[in-house]
Amino acid sequence: MKLVDCREHGANAELFVVEGDSAARSVVALRNDREQAVLPLQGKPLNAWKASRAKVEASPLYRQLAGALGLSSPVACSEEDLQHVRYARVLLLFDPDADGIHIGALMLLYFRRWLPALLGAGRIEIVRAPMIAITHGGTSTYAYSQAHAEALIEQLRGAGDVDIQTHVYRGLGSIPPQVLRELCVDPRTRRSRVAGEEDIAAVLQAFGLDDRPLR
Repeated sequence: MKLVDCREHGANAELFVVEGDSAARSVVALRNDREQAVLPLQGKPLNAWKASRAKVEASPLYRQLAGALGLSSPVACSEEDLQHVRYARVLLLFDPDADGIHIGALMLLYFRRWLPALLGAGRIEIVRAPMIAITHGGTSTYAYSQAHAEALIEQLRGAGDVDIQTHVYRGLGSIPPQVLRELCVDPRTRRSRVAGEEDIAAVLQAFGLDDRPLR
């Protein structure tokens, strides 16, 4: 599955970058096809922080992403190029599991090293998909980590809830459509934030990498 584009580009257009065809199909079914495009990644991205320019330029994944953005190269985006990028926002939306977290981290390193103008302009956003649904009294609450779920369950039990059920989502395709739309896709309600230098610093620390990429 390749880029599923939107009908209009410019100030309101968004590109969802997701993990594989199954996730792409789920998001495509819910998106606003006028302004929201979807690009599925095939496989785990190359660690662009450690890779040479030639390796990044040769990467099919990064070449496909650059083509979707309207860039001539996956390793260059000048201030002038920034004005012609086809989408106002790139939304990183990956599965709520260890692989998804790892892929998101690798994508942030790629943008920071090779397309820092996009990151600096606030045009890269992180969308967090819920990991666990907690059902209680006919209502559902959503947790974004195991620790978050445990804290919510303890809070609910403290408030007197005893009939509590949990369901772990294994990927975007396992999240009910209405939940995926509300929490991840719809810009009015989704849980997203602009990626910043603090996110890069956290990834570098988690990977044990120096803050200066290899040349």
